[in-house]
Amino acid sequence: MSAVMMAEKGCKRMSLTGRELRSMVSDGVLRLTLEEVVIGDLAPDEIVVKVEAAPINPSDLGLLLGPADIASMRSQGSSDRPALAFDIPEARRASVSARLGQSLSVGNEGAGTVVAAGEQARDWLGRCVGMVGGGMYADLRKIRTRDALPLPKGVAAAEGAALTVNPLTALGFVETARAEGHAAIVHTAAASSLGQMLQKICAGDGIPLVNIVRSAEQVQLLRDIGASIVLNSRDADFKAQLVDAISATGATIAFDAIGGGSLGSDIMRAMERGAVNRMTEYSRYGSSSFKQLYVYGALDLSPMVLDRLAFGFQWSVSGWLLTPFLQKAGAETVMRLRKRVFDELTTTFATHYTRAIGLGEALEPEILRAYERKATGEKFLVNPTLN
Repeated sequence: MSAVMMAEKGCKRMSLTGRELRSMVSDGVLRLTLEEVVIGDLAPDEIVVKVEAAPINPSDLGLLLGPADIASMRSQGSSDRPALAFDIPEARRASVSARLGQSLSVGNEGAGTVVAAGEQARDWLGRCVGMVGGGMYADLRKIRTRDALPLPKGVAAAEGAALTVNPLTALGFVETARAEGHAAIVHTAAASSLGQMLQKICAGDGIPLVNIVRSAEQVQLLRDIGASIVLNSRDADFKAQLVDAISATGATIAFDAIGGGSLGSDIMRAMERGAVNRMTEYSRYGSSSFKQLYVYGALDLSPMVLDRLAFGFQWSVSGWLLTPFLQKAGAETVMRLRKRVFDELTTTFATHYTRAIGLGEALEPEILRAYERKATGEKFLVNPTLN
């Protein structure tokens, strides 16, 4: 009896099997494997989705590879059951101590077709849905209907696979800036898919945005989609340009995807310089302008360096994550943001992929090296139906 037929009869007894990509840390080694997973009986509000598209985002790589040394990668397993192993440098092991011995599923979001359903979810059968909740790098994903969204008619799985992480993060940045009273925003690693979405949102909403990238090609990419302020951090006069741009826009909040190094400090210093230049009276405590730096990524794993005496005493540095933001924002705000994502799914929030790979291909060394680079303009999509 097929899974769909069983679902139509209430799905009292069923069993489906599929592969799932797993990441585990033990003995200073991180291992990636494809494990066979059995999906048993469904709760009344659960569905089983055949995964057809799941993007590879930097946040996914954080769980998939963590602090592993990519140069130490070695193949294990067999052709039909591939596996990879990586050494974790001693200095980085403390960051994964809480996950030792745990086999963790990977993939924050995805999309596919519903192939089985609990008795309260029979009308979901055959629908193409977007999902969030982890474990998306898999042939099949069991999930509650509250964590799935039916895609609009005519929208393919690949178009709806990235409904949550990047779109809601970009919108969340704008919501955060507004709620905290900031008039303009600074964003690093701004040529990313998320950065391009943020640029389009800010342009549409009339919010000044200072984009920071690291190459002339990335500058041109953002210029081509309408960005007016794009700075190359590798220019010799970058710091002077940064002060000018922040002074012109009045930006007092930044969202940093880099994390390590001194870029965050440079941004805070430029914000203070701009504020001090507007002061009419000297204060040994610096300006009274409050400056906020949110770190939401870790493209640079080195320690963050903050020259705190360079930005006065009115400032804060903290982390920003999507899930806590959504929890604090409340249901009404989340519904409003999700509606905007759906309304602009093929424009502002369109995600363009350069390559689709099968589940087994995700563990091929050369392919892993390619998507681990997180190169601008290269976006990988996992499609488990390919192999």
